[in-house]
Amino acid sequence: MKNIIYEDDHIIVAYKPAGIATQTSRVGQQDMVSELKNYIHKFNKQNGIKKEPYLGLIHRLDQPVCGLLVFAKTKTAAAMLSHQLDTGEIQKYYYAIVMGKPKNTKDVLIDYLYKDGRTNMSYVVKEDFPEAKKAALEYRVVKTLVALEENVEATLLEIKLITGRHHQIRVQLSNAGIPILGDGKYGSMKSKDFSKDSACRNLALCAHKLRFRHPMTGEEMTFERDPEDEIFEAFLQRYT
Repeated sequence: MKNIIYEDDHIIVAYKPAGIATQTSRVGQQDMVSELKNYIHKFNKQNGIKKEPYLGLIHRLDQPVCGLLVFAKTKTAAAMLSHQLDTGEIQKYYYAIVMGKPKNTKDVLIDYLYKDGRTNMSYVVKEDFPEAKKAALEYRVVKTLVALEENVEATLLEIKLITGRHHQIRVQLSNAGIPILGDGKYGSMKSKDFSKDSACRNLALCAHKLRFRHPMTGEEMTFERDPEDEIFEAFLQRYT
């Protein structure tokens, strides 16, 4: 399977393209869990293994977001990785292209978010708002470019998640005045218009780096993958 980055007897690390769900119950809709289970089933069949394929889902990426995911191939590995996720040992880094340029080259954003289940959207609220949850992330500026025709700045950020809330990166960056390009839900009117003008077809957000300990050996593992979307190319020419 072309999207598999790494595999052994215990884990699979795979790249999820934008537009594909991590997991879905919708009939006929493509998703990573089903694809990987089919891949394992085919491998087992070719090697005379009759047991049903097991695939443990450890964490998710929203459907519009591309990037790296780790899955467990055994229940023991799933339990160990889930524990790392709960304790913050699994470190997730994202690239995001935002409209504008942050005032600070490095910063920590801390907000309180409320998820509205009816609209499937999250909002920045006050700390004492009912069901509000703390959301925190770190970012650093990688590169800023200027679209000369529109005289608009766009900036590539690298983001490290400290918490994992619903639509967290999108909501927090939009609230900070630097919405992600291609974001039809949380973007400003100006960023939506600029996204169309710059042919940004997908949400410019990618989980490009994943770091965790191997669930069985304890070895620290780091995986990186540049996003496939063309809009990232100008920013990722090794930052020159």
